[in-house]
Amino acid sequence: MDKISRRQLMTTAAAIGGSMIFAGRQTKAADSEMRFDFTRAFGGWETVTGQWAIEDVAGASSGKALVQRATNNAFNVIIAPGGPFADVNVSVRFKPISGIKDAAGGIVFRFSEGRYYVIRANALEDNFNLYYYDSSRHKILETRVKAPALGQWHKLRISAEGDRLRGWLNEQQLIDHRDDRFKSGRVGLWTKADSITAFDDLVVSPIDHG
Repeated sequence: MDKISRRQLMTTAAAIGGSMIFAGRQTKAADSEMRFDFTRAFGGWETVTGQWAIEDVAGASSGKALVQRATNNAFNVIIAPGGPFADVNVSVRFKPISGIKDAAGGIVFRFSEGRYYVIRANALEDNFNLYYYDSSRHKILETRVKAPALGQWHKLRISAEGDRLRGWLNEQQLIDHRDDRFKSGRVGLWTKADSITAFDDLVVSPIDHG
């Protein structure tokens, strides 16, 4: 994935920004926790690929969620405001709505210049995987798990602290791995192929070592 130019980002933001919603953002300090529940107008999101918009979705905390509907890309990525972060905890609820090839949702972290880690679950597969992306996707670790049910809400969570990368699905820790290729970057959301997926209750919590 090539680095996105500022002009490309502005063009994409103009195309979708009017319909997207930003949740309350705590402002205690520059590194404070950020919560996104898609209920108020916002700026600062950056679409890498995909068709992202706010929709009414059953079961969403506010009745609305961020939904990705593009079906012709290898991967769909959107980057949240804030960061970059070196050490961070991130959680999000996701609802795999449909997909024939894939019905996936994931958290992107340490995104910088098109390179990133992603942890993802797929309603069509019984695995929970950690990847890195650098021009193409590379699997780091795969764990076996009961596939999250299609049409239901599930929770993803990651913790990145130094080279230790951990991942949870529905509060069950399934990944604990060390990898140090990417040191810092921003946080985002991810889908694959023809996945139509909703996201809600994104929380980004930088880890303060001070």
